[in-house]
Amino acid sequence: MAEEGTSTKEDIVAIINDRLQVSYGELSDIAFSRGIGEGELKGALSELERDKHIASRSSGGILTYYPLQSDNEFRKVLIVEDDKNINKLMSISIGKGFETMQIYDGGEALRMVKEKRPDLVILDLMLPNKDGLEICQEIKSDEQLRNTIIILVSAMDPTSNRFKGIKYGADYYIKKPFDPNELKSLVTLFLRKRGKRFDALIDLPDEERISSQLEHSIKQGETYVIGALKVDNLATYAERLGENSAMVILRLISQLLQDSVRSHGEGTFVGFLNSDEFVVAGMKEGVNSIVTEVTQEFNAVIPFILQDAGYRKIDLDVESLFESKEVPKLSLIFTEYQKDQLLARRNEVLKKKGARQDTPGAYSYEELQKIFGREDLDITIKRDERGVRLQVGKASKAEAEE
Repeated sequence: MAEEGTSTKEDIVAIINDRLQVSYGELSDIAFSRGIGEGELKGALSELERDKHIASRSSGGILTYYPLQSDNEFRKVLIVEDDKNINKLMSISIGKGFETMQIYDGGEALRMVKEKRPDLVILDLMLPNKDGLEICQEIKSDEQLRNTIIILVSAMDPTSNRFKGIKYGADYYIKKPFDPNELKSLVTLFLRKRGKRFDALIDLPDEERISSQLEHSIKQGETYVIGALKVDNLATYAERLGENSAMVILRLISQLLQDSVRSHGEGTFVGFLNSDEFVVAGMKEGVNSIVTEVTQEFNAVIPFILQDAGYRKIDLDVESLFESKEVPKLSLIFTEYQKDQLLARRNEVLKKKGARQDTPGAYSYEELQKIFGREDLDITIKRDERGVRLQVGKASKAEAEE
């Protein structure tokens, strides 16, 4: 039952409002402790989402709920898609509660953005008269328009176009045929999420959810694995090409991982370790499939990334023959953690913090890095009033705990 004097819906929405983001598993545990059954919880969540009090999104294999702003302002959404049927489906998908504008010609897009000032643009890549990447670049390079949120949608060459779109400032990239529910949840979260602006990289499962997954993984058998997918040499890449360029690489891999986890169904977890590494956990077969798929896609786009950064094809060919240090060798490396070593380092961390082994609670990023044997990091993600940014170099303990 809900807390005295409140309904189940009021109780649940209060929890989500307080935490700003909470997984279904966490909500289920809280609900059980308060005598709320699973059926009652699911019913309350469904009603709250229908009434636009909350929104949900599956990210990194975790279904997460977010509170929405309660203001009555209609956010403007511009859909730029030349196929009229797809354009109509996009409009239907995002649902009511937005002022939706639809055009079918890329040549009209920038004029419409300047004239109507939409909060968000859903932008196809292949358009008549001007392509979506060019439109995205023009919007994001305009000082007065750069805060416009852009979701790119395309069926063409998703990896290299996704990279270029992210580089030009696009907030997300969706492959066709798209999932209407994914489009709806992204639009809703980008425009109406309470608190800090939604960020598809940072809103991957955080340290609290990685902590829960760590405890779960340690208790599982050999067929359930947990490991780190590291972007090797990212610090060198950042030093040569700039920290923003390295951030684009992390966003690219984040989106590739999220797509792969979504396509492989439930049971696999992906979290962001606040550095140049992602935590991947699940049944061995599923984890191996995701790591292989993402690595292949990333390897396919590396030459494009380096050529886009100014390296000539002949330089890349010479680098492969003579191992020149002039070209940063970006690659993805997956390392499976040994559970006995995880357990030993975990127990050391718990002993130091004076926590019980049966109720460890959540670990900080610094503690997780110690448990995973990743204390000597060259990349750190910082969050402050300027937003999310990447820092190269080993952060001090005080900085790491900010």
